[in-house]
Amino acid sequence: MQPKVILGIFLIYTALLFAVTWITARRADSHAFYIGNRKSPWFVVAYGMIGASLSGVTFMSVPGWVRDTQFSYMVVVFGYLFGYLVIALVLLPLYYRLKLTSIYTYLEQRFGFWSYKTGAGFFILSRTLGASLRMFLVINVLQVFVFDAWNIPFWVNALIFIILIILYTLKGGIRTIVWTDTLQTTFMLLAVVMSVFYISKELGENANSLLAQISDSRISRMFITEWNHERHFLKQFFSGMFITITMTGLDQEMMQKNLSCRNLKDAQKNMFTFSGILVIVNLLFLVLGAFLTIYSVNKGINIAMSDDLFPSVALNYLGPVAGMVFLVGLISAAFPSADGALTSLTTSVSIDFLGLQKKKELTEKRSTRIRYSVHLSVALVFFISILIFSIMNDRAVIDKLFTIAGYTYGPLLGLYSFGLFTRRKVKDSLTPLIAVLSPVICFFLSRYSVQLFNGYKFGFELLLLNGAITFAGLLLFSRPGKDRL
Repeated sequence: MQPKVILGIFLIYTALLFAVTWITARRADSHAFYIGNRKSPWFVVAYGMIGASLSGVTFMSVPGWVRDTQFSYMVVVFGYLFGYLVIALVLLPLYYRLKLTSIYTYLEQRFGFWSYKTGAGFFILSRTLGASLRMFLVINVLQVFVFDAWNIPFWVNALIFIILIILYTLKGGIRTIVWTDTLQTTFMLLAVVMSVFYISKELGENANSLLAQISDSRISRMFITEWNHERHFLKQFFSGMFITITMTGLDQEMMQKNLSCRNLKDAQKNMFTFSGILVIVNLLFLVLGAFLTIYSVNKGINIAMSDDLFPSVALNYLGPVAGMVFLVGLISAAFPSADGALTSLTTSVSIDFLGLQKKKELTEKRSTRIRYSVHLSVALVFFISILIFSIMNDRAVIDKLFTIAGYTYGPLLGLYSFGLFTRRKVKDSLTPLIAVLSPVICFFLSRYSVQLFNGYKFGFELLLLNGAITFAGLLLFSRPGKDRL
């Protein structure tokens, strides 16, 4: 596929996003930016959250991952489903009852100033790393297949991508994102379905025949039962459950969209609908990965990096139309995670650290000017992080993402669990130290787990260990309290 064609598709798609932005961002104030004036239709939020939850990581890494890990990722997805139930029935009622804009203000009300800043700080770290990694994945594909052909350096490519995200999120914020995510989810799902069709066509077999081959082969293996395997099915399930609770329920980006719904009932309907559809969509991605694996074996295609399997096959072997479908799908998957991250981080910094909502003396004009400055500063941090990741591209991106989540979301899991399930009061000034020591301890336990635990290897359950250590540290330096929020 010619670089000019790829670039043209990218520009047309971006222009469509800006059209939606122009419609939704008119007369948007700070309240609209943060929580969409609490007027977002729940079904629109639910549908759009599919794209935001999956992102470019799922679009490329999960299909490529099938070659190495079969369908074992599906057990993680089953865990997701139970995690979403906890969010809908436990966390959302809390957030709506306290009328939160930033979910981390709960920690201030429950524990105090330092716990609040610690929770918000860990979110900012987690989301910055995760979103940068997702954006890097897409930018790298554009670099390999477009910009390298014109000898344009990676940093220019990254800068263009970041500028586009800034421009269409700067004014409308969450009110714009709810609708752009809906558009992008549609294109992403169409790309997956059409990619399956084109692979079947190239192999000269119908989809049902290929599905039968997958079912009868080792590719469809979901449950790994070796106890010391890092992807043992129980570890996968509980890791998926708690990854969802932390990366969605304790994440400002994902909860900001839920809090933009009209009321708690609508937000819960959104969560139930979204979680059910997400299971089906993830299975579809794994089926696509199996199709890609069969295709690469039949055609003798040898791809070293699993993340490169889907783009290499789509852009080099399936013809121009399939390549165009892949590119649109990738961009559609990438933009929701990038725009949502930028908006949520702007919200967290503005509210949790600058306290804009508490400064009643600020005019709307002054508040907006500060928010714009924060928005641009967060984008700059993204840009620098993406450049760093470009030097470290050595593992499947989704594997990196969950590893990062294990270290950075664990303290949030411990903090919220302690707040929700105990009535004890913590020594607030020690919370930052406990939250920092917990990931450090986890790092050393994970690194030497084979020697310490008779061959045991930590997988995604590192998140649970991290949360448990934080919980234990808070318990150790706590005293009896009266009521909890």
